[in-house]
Amino acid sequence: MFRILSPLLAVLLLVLGSCSDAGHGRDEPPLVLAAASLQEAMTAAADAWAGKGNPKPVLSFAATSALARQIEAGGGGDIFVSADEKWMREVAEKDLIVPDSRTSFLGNDLVLIAPANSNLAIQIAPGFALGNALGNGRLAMADPDAVPAGRYGKQALVSLGVWEAVSGRIASAENVRVALALVSRGEAPLGIVYATDAMAEPGVRVIGTFPENSHTPIRYPLALLKTSDNSNAKAFRLFLLSSEGRAIFQSFGFSVF
Repeated sequence: MFRILSPLLAVLLLVLGSCSDAGHGRDEPPLVLAAASLQEAMTAAADAWAGKGNPKPVLSFAATSALARQIEAGGGGDIFVSADEKWMREVAEKDLIVPDSRTSFLGNDLVLIAPANSNLAIQIAPGFALGNALGNGRLAMADPDAVPAGRYGKQALVSLGVWEAVSGRIASAENVRVALALVSRGEAPLGIVYATDAMAEPGVRVIGTFPENSHTPIRYPLALLKTSDNSNAKAFRLFLLSSEGRAIFQSFGFSVF
């Protein structure tokens, strides 16, 4: 009896296992690790994809630097969307992404913001009086040593010759959205964020846009993570890169490539 049932049991287990794997691939939502500045746009893209009958992606937003370290520590995820090429390159050099899946698809601008009720006016130009404009306050920006928005901001201020005047008066935030909140709540008189962040927050207004040549071009690359076996991750990546996906990001103020 054992010799007869054993092969039958093996076949049954194989069939059940195959069905389970197929269901897993079809129904499991992809986990997307995305830069904090993508919150509204990525959420809208995920909603649009789910509206087509796909499992709604699970979105995890944080500073790109924090997400990269999480990936390097084996924290999991299916798709990584970085706010700069540097952190994506570091993850790639550790052989943690699918190389052929890496592509830059979004761009952004860097702006100087003030609380919406502020009447401050200042023109961004070489040597502009940023320190005087701060008064007794501090300049809110993402961590200039690690977070992309902060690094872009520091590059711009160095390029314009005003970094030394304000470097000791930085309210360093863990990500760009925290810097945005400091200004919108009036806890900082000025801040440096992406143009798309300013668009998403009615509590701030844009004082000016930093010249494109004052900082590294702002690019958002995305890639599949090597540890992922989720077929929905591949499909969602393709949706993000489609004309429909790009149009969603464009409607939130991003430039698309």
